[in-house]
Amino acid sequence: MLNRVEQNKDAYELVLEAIDRGAYQPGDRLVESELAERFGVSRTPVREALQRLETQAILVRDGRSMVVASLDHDQLGELYAVRAQLEGLAAQLAAQHAAPEEIRLLQEMVAQDEALVNDPAGLARANRRFHRQIHLASHNRYLIRQLETVHRTMALLTTTSLAAEGRGVDALAEHAVIVSAIANRDKDAADKALREHISKAYETRLKQDATEIRL
Repeated sequence: MLNRVEQNKDAYELVLEAIDRGAYQPGDRLVESELAERFGVSRTPVREALQRLETQAILVRDGRSMVVASLDHDQLGELYAVRAQLEGLAAQLAAQHAAPEEIRLLQEMVAQDEALVNDPAGLARANRRFHRQIHLASHNRYLIRQLETVHRTMALLTTTSLAAEGRGVDALAEHAVIVSAIANRDKDAADKALREHISKAYETRLKQDATEIRL
């Protein structure tokens, strides 16, 4: 049964969020009839949602079925390279254009997220909200649109780098440095801090993947 918030979302958002939550993992098949029943909608909007997700490479076709895509090693590197560039630019623009209220909100987020340091899943959600707020603070609609595409693809990663030992504490410290640079209107420092933050997240993920391979 969908709650009231979910009822106000379209099929595309519902499927995408289900993938983001891990309800559907890379390699899982998505069946129109099952999705329609799950979300309480007709099959037509579900079919349109699946087609849209296919064009965005979130889903791939396997015969007549739609399957949640997976990222190989090279795709992961490409994704993080683009993300670092775009996120760095967002931080630069936020340092130049963020309203005082937006900066205070970012500062509050950093302080509040400390309570989630031992909750990787909760911290991952808070991390997405934090980065989204920086995107909005850039006040550049075209950049925001590109970052939305990147973050949709991030949903294909089945684990969060924030689950690695000590990464949560380090990530929050990095967030604080980013916000400080934005608050000081130092666009170069904001860009540098954000890029380093993404680089460390990527390095952590590579270590996680290497450990899984050894196992």
